[in-house]
Amino acid sequence: MPAINLAQLNKEAARLADLFGEPAAFIRELRKMLENYVNRTLRTRKSVAPGSTLSTYRTPPAVIRKIENTLRPLAQENPEAALALADELWDENSLETRLLAAYLLGLLPPEEGRLLARLTVWTQKVRDPNVRGSLLTHSLARLRTETPKRFIELIGEWLYPRREQFWSNGLQALLPLINAADYDNLPPVYDLFEPVIEAAPTMHQGDIGQVINALYNASPTETTFYLKKIIRKEENQKAATMLRRILPDLPAELSSALGQELKSR
Repeated sequence: MPAINLAQLNKEAARLADLFGEPAAFIRELRKMLENYVNRTLRTRKSVAPGSTLSTYRTPPAVIRKIENTLRPLAQENPEAALALADELWDENSLETRLLAAYLLGLLPPEEGRLLARLTVWTQKVRDPNVRGSLLTHSLARLRTETPKRFIELIGEWLYPRREQFWSNGLQALLPLINAADYDNLPPVYDLFEPVIEAAPTMHQGDIGQVINALYNASPTETTFYLKKIIRKEENQKAATMLRRILPDLPAELSSALGQELKSR
């Protein structure tokens, strides 16, 4: 990989900015730019990102950050053009272009209805964990921070009992909200989460454990009481079995408290 020449990088980024409103031309210029930073010792033209089906240029993070910083003010000024460009970047189907598409979605105003449509479709189609993680965190950032009520409504749609195919999206998207230092309205989160715990799907056990850990870190006493209440429901055999399985992955004090409650059943 050639050393990054900052003057040249700035020039390349400025050229991308000039093409912001022309998605097809932007993509052509972006390909040339990314090719300039390929590490030929690590990448062939068909190289694929680890754990993914997406091709990758193995672009240095500094280059991606420069592109993102260049796009940010343009996307904020013209959300319509940002959405059009995001669509083109997504269809380009490489790791770098899909991460940039997810980044652009995160700059759209929360009231943009097509944002949620893109997120729902894209998260169901993508297999790359980095892209999916970016869609469920960065792409939802404005919705989560500026309109938390609407964000909770979206999570409610994803965690609807008859839409189990979306449950993983909902659970992963909850984590940044729960972990936010300025968010303390946990009761709606507990309400959304309870049907998932009670269903105790094996395939979502890892996601469930992550949410429980996040909730406990945010409010240990409230979360312990909440989980004990679920265990005490006579009909919750599945929930009790699932919680027994994940006890080793929970904080020691929570694991001990739940273990004692499960033994007393």
